Amino acid sequence: MKMPSVHRRALLKAALSLTIAVPAFAPAQDKPVEWVIGYAAGGGSDVVARTVAAQMSQSLGRSIVVNNKPGAATNIAAGYVAQSKDLGNVMLTADFATLAANPALFSKLPYDPEKDFKPIGLLARFPLFLVVGPNVPAKNFKEFQEWVQSNPANAHYASAGIGSPHHLAAELLRERTGLKIQHVAYRGAAPAVQDLLGGQVPFGLMDSASVQQYLSNGKLRAIGVASARRLTAFPDIPTLAEQGVEGYEAYAWQGLVVPAATPAPVAANLAKALQAALASAPVRERFQSLSLEALPGTPEQMAAYARSERERWGKVIRANNVRMD
Repeated sequence: MKMPSVHRRALLKAALSLTIAVPAFAPAQDKPVEWVIGYAAGGGSDVVARTVAAQMSQSLGRSIVVNNKPGAATNIAAGYVAQSKDLGNVMLTADFATLAANPALFSKLPYDPEKDFKPIGLLARFPLFLVVGPNVPAKNFKEFQEWVQSNPANAHYASAGIGSPHHLAAELLRERTGLKIQHVAYRGAAPAVQDLLGGQVPFGLMDSASVQQYLSNGKLRAIGVASARRLTAFPDIPTLAEQGVEGYEAYAWQGLVVPAATPAPVAANLAKALQAALASAPVRERFQSLSLEALPGTPEQMAAYARSERERWGKVIRANNVRMD
């Protein structure tokens, strides 16, 4: 029996609307999700992403491929993801640099931290230790202050680079204490730590992933930790706040974002998978081994945290006239 033309038109219209709607809300399931990182393979950011990705892929039922795009203080990676049209198939580790420091460090960015990304959730934060090498006899912050005052020509600190959390945390410490210390910037935490071990530079504020093994074997000594409370892995290392630097806190931290145009249902699915990953035993155990603090929470909480950090560290950057261009 021939179908009435009105029925055929109605069915055709419904089919067309379905065809149009599916691509807008469903990413391509036949391709892996691309997780972009603005740092080289093997570093702390890379370890965090690969650890979390392994668990997220199980929840999503899709493979996740990590793509390292180092350079320009994460700007290369951030610009790449901000401009991507591959919605639902690409995401970015957006960290302290991407969302907090770079807007004040650079006069122009290839992305807008507020408009170009949709937050999925925070990942982790790395505590920062004030560590000294073999040429500094200080064992606590009072003795460290006395050493700096007695050795003004040698009071140089190492960082992972201009504008890094290591650098800005040291500038904040200088602001709070009045210590006369000078910056030595390295291309990453690894070479900075090597010169700390060799005594070429006497001290620095370094992240837990970079120095934990050297604190454990005694090759570096921690004067204090820049966290709100003592760390479970190092209960004998007091916070700097305990030692008189009132309210002092500084961390390297990371979150996960997608391009702003990513459909809400897709972003919600990624957020759900992220929270499941952060709660999983493999991720908890790996983070604990690196003294990392997992940061579970909602996308809204990530957005609020990033805004707060951007305001806080923007003031430090401007006060100390730190620029990257």
